Amino acid sequence: MRLLLDEHYAKAIAEQLRTLGHDVVAVTERPDLIALNDADLFALMVVERRTIVTQNWADFQRELRTAEASGTSHYGVLFTSRKRLPRSANTIGLFVGVLDEFLLRHSADGALAGTFHWLPDRAI
Repeated sequence: MRLLLDEHYAKAIAEQLRTLGHDVVAVTERPDLIALNDADLFALMVVERRTIVTQNWADFQRELRTAEASGTSHYGVLFTSRKRLPRSANTIGLFVGVLDEFLLRHSADGALAGTFHWLPDRAI
């Protein structure tokens, strides 16, 4: 599974996951993705075969509904919440661990195609 970390995640998470052998990029590492609206980002990730990791439930839930209604394929969305998996400089390692463990269990290309999932999916 290939991931894209939405713009609110530190690029250090993507960098560390790549050192573990995962194909992960962060929006903040790619000038072509910065400030791209969610609909365009969602469509581009289909082309790149990437699952989006985001906290933006409201907007990406809308993209998921639109894709389902139109029969458009996508590579899935991984949602996190501030409550269950808070973002800060102190939790970068936590994010790396949760995503690494998830990617090891779901390594197949397109493992979340057409679906969404919430992280963490196990007690941390």
